[in-house]
Amino acid sequence: MTTVPGTTPYPWPWHGRLDPVRLALLAVACPHPADRGQAVDPGHPVEVLAGQVRGAGGLIISVRVRPPGWPPAPPAEAPPRRPDQVVHAAGWDGFHGSDLDSVLRAAGRDLLLLAGCCLELGVHSTMRAANDRGYECLLVEDACGSAAPDLRQGALSTIEMSGGIFGAVGSRSAVATLMERS
Repeated sequence: MTTVPGTTPYPWPWHGRLDPVRLALLAVACPHPADRGQAVDPGHPVEVLAGQVRGAGGLIISVRVRPPGWPPAPPAEAPPRRPDQVVHAAGWDGFHGSDLDSVLRAAGRDLLLLAGCCLELGVHSTMRAANDRGYECLLVEDACGSAAPDLRQGALSTIEMSGGIFGAVGSRSAVATLMERS
C-alpha cells in the first residue's frame, strides 16, 4: 500500500497505489492584476513541489485559468517556470474550453495533485471538474494561495465533506516524503 501520509479525510490515493507514472501536478494560475509581470521565486511552494513531483516521474502541467474577458496571464506570472505542458482554460475551471482532459488521458495520468492560486477560485473549480471526470485528486493545501483568507477554511471543508466528495487534502511535506521513496 502506497499512500501520502496524513491526508484527510481518507488515505490518498483511495486505492492505495500511488504510481508516479500515473501522477500529474496541476499548477493552477489565476490572473491577479497586482502580480502581473513579477518573476517566480525558485523557492515558491509550487516550484519546489513541481521539482519533487518531476524527480519522481510525475508530469507537471501549468493550468492558466481566467474568467471570460480577462486577457491571458503573462508567462512569468505563476510557477512552475518549466512545466511539461501549459494549458489555457476559458474560465475558472481548468478543463473548461481547454485540452486538459485529453492531455492527461493521453499521458495516462489519473492521479492529480492540485496547487496554485487561488484556492477558492481556479484550484477549487479545477479540482471539482477533475473529480467529475473520474480523476483521483489531492489538494496540496500549503501550496495554494488564497484570494480571500477568510474563505480558505470553507473551501478546504467543502473538499473533505461527505468523506472526500471532491478528493483529499494533504501537505507538501507529506507529498515530498512519498516522492523521495518513489
